Amino acid sequence: MKRLALSSFLAAATVLAAAAPASAQGYNPFQIGAAAGIAFPTGDLGSVTNTGYNVSVMVGYKPEFTPIGVRAEAAYNQFGSQTFNGNVNIPSFTGNLVFGLPMGTLSPYAIGGAGLYQTNIDVNGGGTAGENHFGFNIGGGIKIPLSSSFETFVEARYNRVTVNNGSFSFIPVTVGVMF
Repeated sequence: MKRLALSSFLAAATVLAAAAPASAQGYNPFQIGAAAGIAFPTGDLGSVTNTGYNVSVMVGYKPEFTPIGVRAEAAYNQFGSQTFNGNVNIPSFTGNLVFGLPMGTLSPYAIGGAGLYQTNIDVNGGGTAGENHFGFNIGGGIKIPLSSSFETFVEARYNRVTVNNGSFSFIPVTVGVMF
């Protein structure tokens, strides 16, 4: 988890350093942001865990005259167990495409991508078991611009992680800000 935080911080610092000269020219294609919210387990995961939470940090790039952008994201999801004394947590690193539909003040968008998800089962007093797996996400959101320097968003995405004997799926609903 420390590597996740350090990698996210370094990526954010790199984007901010590169974004400074671009902002002096008017339009800055680089973005950095954070989000948090509720995560709803579904499928196999929903039958053994309770509703949890999601926190994420992200960096993005969107050229000025195109509706398509890219976003790299590091997220952490945690769910309390219904069947044992502990929890299930799923940190992830994903690469996503964002397709925006500019429609006045509120701008809906679609987002989807794939990446590495680590499924961890923490049993209180018994240690942690974790494995890396491939997963994908797809969803949408609404951008709410509050000023010329940042925008807020509300987003929901379906995440599915392939595990050895099935899959874990969940839907985080988050509120975030992009600078």
